Amino acid sequence: MKYGEKEIKKSVIEVWDNPNRLRDYEIDISFSEFTCLCPRSGYPDFATIKICYIPNKKIVELKSLKLYLNSFRSIYISHEDATNTIYSALKKKLKPYFLEVVGDFNPRGNIKTVIKVSSEFEEQQATKKRHKKK
Repeated sequence: MKYGEKEIKKSVIEVWDNPNRLRDYEIDISFSEFTCLCPRSGYPDFATIKICYIPNKKIVELKSLKLYLNSFRSIYISHEDATNTIYSALKKKLKPYFLEVVGDFNPRGNIKTVIKVSSEFEEQQATKKRHKKK
């Protein structure tokens, strides 16, 4: 196993303390080399993963994020599940004020897919549930 493969295999998302807690600001990250495997065909899927968040107490360490995202390259996973898995992992680690993850997948079979998961959507769902209970 090559050194990069070893790093990817043991990857975990690391976080650092937010150096500017007195100010709200937005962090945009774009990872254009995301790959995973189609769970049905086994063919590779390629995407740009876009992450936007407003940090609370923690920010993501970028090398650990890169290794974590590279860990998907040998996983059979749908576009939807990959995007939601990334969102959930970042939300758990960062507990940000706002988080959005977009999986912008390259066309395959002449179909393009863009998956967006956002804390804004979660808030809308929570509001709908509260109103249904009344």
